[in-house]
Amino acid sequence: LSHHNIAFLGPPRKAMDAVGDKICANILAQSCGVDVIPWSGSGLTLNNADGTDCSIPEDLLAKATVKDVQKAERVINGSIGYPVMIKASEGGGGKGIRMARNDAELRVSFQQVQQEV
Repeated sequence: LSHHNIAFLGPPRKAMDAVGDKICANILAQSCGVDVIPWSGSGLTLNNADGTDCSIPEDLLAKATVKDVQKAERVINGSIGYPVMIKASEGGGGKGIRMARNDAELRVSFQQVQQEV
């Protein structure tokens, strides 16, 4: 764009990348004091004093990410409670999203979500 003397007015690229991922977007929202519904990354925030860097460190991202059904069960039964929505961090248009009302539904839905994205 700059080659054609066109300027982009808006957030920096790293901020746009972060809000495109549902996990990163929730961490950013929490870091800004926005209330969010309980999720696997509840309470995680960026330790960024000046607020200019919107990138999410890998270790923080890993804490919020649920990659297997066993961790999902621990998080849900430990702090969230049923019913829950299971959502892949990628995907859109309704792909990779399911509701679960108990552990049995979670096991089935978790696998379905993984296969859709």
